[in-house]
Amino acid sequence: MSPIETQDILSEDTTPTSDNDSTKLVPVAESIRYRKRAQSAEKKIEELTEQLAQAKAQTAELSGQLSDIQTEQKLMRQLAAAGAVDLETAVLIARARLQDKDDADVTDVIEQLKKEKQFLFTTGSPGPAPTKTAGARDRVTNSQTLLEKAAKKAATTGNRTDLHEYLKLRRNFL
Repeated sequence: MSPIETQDILSEDTTPTSDNDSTKLVPVAESIRYRKRAQSAEKKIEELTEQLAQAKAQTAELSGQLSDIQTEQKLMRQLAAAGAVDLETAVLIARARLQDKDDADVTDVIEQLKKEKQFLFTTGSPGPAPTKTAGARDRVTNSQTLLEKAAKKAATTGNRTDLHEYLKLRRNFL
């Protein structure tokens, strides 16, 4: 039972009235109302404490996830700067090593990984950079020149067939 329920509530029915008594009598209906209000307040307190506990657990979980993501991003940046060829594999191995050792530093793990698994990293200078190859010709410029040629021809000759050809080309390209 709650402390409110165990408390003796004086009512007109249970306590005899006396003139020299200094206690205040409360009607039965009002005492019942007080008890119900107290019980509902206690239920609300219990619900709010449960919600608070859930919120704290969720906050702890999310902060753990956030720290994992930050560690992974730091690993990815440093491994990319170190010249990792296969970044995903290097991140997985480095993350496993970080989880095994609680006091391990990211840079120490990367240096150890470079020594043990050299095939995951590029060696020295990457060699000459590849040169550009000839790209595909821009079709718009060719069609634009065809269109311009047809327009000039139609304007200079004034022939209806030339004008018709120009309008046909213009309809296709615009």
